[in-house]
Amino acid sequence: MNFTNALIPHSWLLVSLLLFAAVLARALFAAPWGVLKKPGVFNLLLGASVAVLAFWQIRAGIQPGLNLHLLGATALTLLFGPWFAILALTLTLLLSTAWDGTWQAFALNGLLMVVLPVTVSWWIYRLVDSKLPNHFFIYIFFNAFFGAGITIAVMSFAASWTLALAGDYPFDYLLGNYLPYYLLMAWSEAMTTGMIMTVLVAYKPHWVATFDDKHYIDRK
Repeated sequence: MNFTNALIPHSWLLVSLLLFAAVLARALFAAPWGVLKKPGVFNLLLGASVAVLAFWQIRAGIQPGLNLHLLGATALTLLFGPWFAILALTLTLLLSTAWDGTWQAFALNGLLMVVLPVTVSWWIYRLVDSKLPNHFFIYIFFNAFFGAGITIAVMSFAASWTLALAGDYPFDYLLGNYLPYYLLMAWSEAMTTGMIMTVLVAYKPHWVATFDDKHYIDRK
């Protein structure tokens, strides 16, 4: 999903810009910047942003604004926490927008492709961490696999409702010609995120901000 300039009602531009700017300012103040002083973390953050940008460029388009691509938000949230995930995805969106030229849609795309998926991913992580046993396989299955699938499904529904409310496409059209394909993408997102996080927590657990050996493995 990637809104183009023509799809955004002018009355939405200022509201979406103010909302996204408020979230971005909050992320800038709340992010634990001291973490970047650790060796390799800053390079990892930039590398992850570029990797997600590559995922975003591998996309299929149905109609204007109805692009299908992997998201990567859940992986970034688990790797860096919500605030750095928002900043990393914003950088990715900035580079993608510079390529596409859809600057008027930047803030609304930020709300739907950055803020919403990171929020859902973080909420799932917090829920799993508080309600389920602390176990390696629970972390991978529920936070990475299940979390990524749910996140992209929620984003696709939100994007569809937004397009329908904007009057760009009838919701019936989106329900039959867009949502089913994006829900299929949820499986790809879940598998990709699950495999990436499995490799990282197995070989580089110190790279994953939400994973701790003492919490998930050593206690067993």
